[in-house]
Amino acid sequence: MKDYFKLQLVMTNRKIKEVGLNPILGCLLALILFVALSEYVFHRTEFAKYLIILVCFSFQFKLSENRRTDFLLSTFGDKSKNKIRVLENSIVCIPFLSILIYKNLFFEAIILFLCSITIALFSFRTALNFTIPTPFSKNPFEFSTGFRKTFFIFPLAYALTTIAINVDNFNLGIFSILLISITTFSYYSKPEEEYYVWVHADTTKSFLKKKIINATKNYILLTIPILISLLIFYPIKFDLIFLFLLIGILFLWSIVLAKYSAFPDEINLSEGFIIAFTLLFPPLILVVVPYLYTKSINNLKLIFNDKY
Repeated sequence: MKDYFKLQLVMTNRKIKEVGLNPILGCLLALILFVALSEYVFHRTEFAKYLIILVCFSFQFKLSENRRTDFLLSTFGDKSKNKIRVLENSIVCIPFLSILIYKNLFFEAIILFLCSITIALFSFRTALNFTIPTPFSKNPFEFSTGFRKTFFIFPLAYALTTIAINVDNFNLGIFSILLISITTFSYYSKPEEEYYVWVHADTTKSFLKKKIINATKNYILLTIPILISLLIFYPIKFDLIFLFLLIGILFLWSIVLAKYSAFPDEINLSEGFIIAFTLLFPPLILVVVPYLYTKSINNLKLIFNDKY
């Protein structure tokens, strides 16, 4: 078990070094960025504590994916597997727990800790005995597969919108949009096989254009029930509603482009830092999107053999 965590540390340090940073400096910068983002979120919205818990759970659910826990079970056995998972979730939980305690949110911190331990003892299977229907076509595959893995999020988001209207809490409705945004961003975290990009009879520009258009269309499709509901009951705040929609779309573009700027590898730390830093200063997204677009074009030319 000790060797497993040593290996994880070595792999993490290697990823940080690939960005050109010293591992200690990289961890320090990540910590500073995390604290700054947390302070910003708490300053901007009253639902910051729920957002902090949600983000923590999103990391932990990925660690509990069925194939991963099956590997740990076959390698270390049931007892050691549970110990590893509890330790992993506890490590992930520490920074989020620290923020909640610092903000004197002790009840939320206890709930987060107990839920983190509970999540560690379960695995979440993405393969079901039936196929969940989606409102999307097979192209792009990201939304079809992602929706099936996170389908339970959308009834929750729509229910929160209904509650927001019933209790006259506009901010809760906006939080529902943010919840869907964060969920859809996760659909582009893992790259597909290189063949499934190369096989497209496209130029790099047309390929990226199709990816961005399809992502935007499907994102709007998922958020439109919330948008219509908020516009009906809060027509005076239409400018704020569309502002959050626009910000969500621009950040979705940046995630899509970040994926292909690092392709066929996963999004690396440099792109991650750029996107995270942009969360602190949203207007920077207007610079980040063209930057990532240019980087994606240059990167994909090697795969498409596109000289133009």
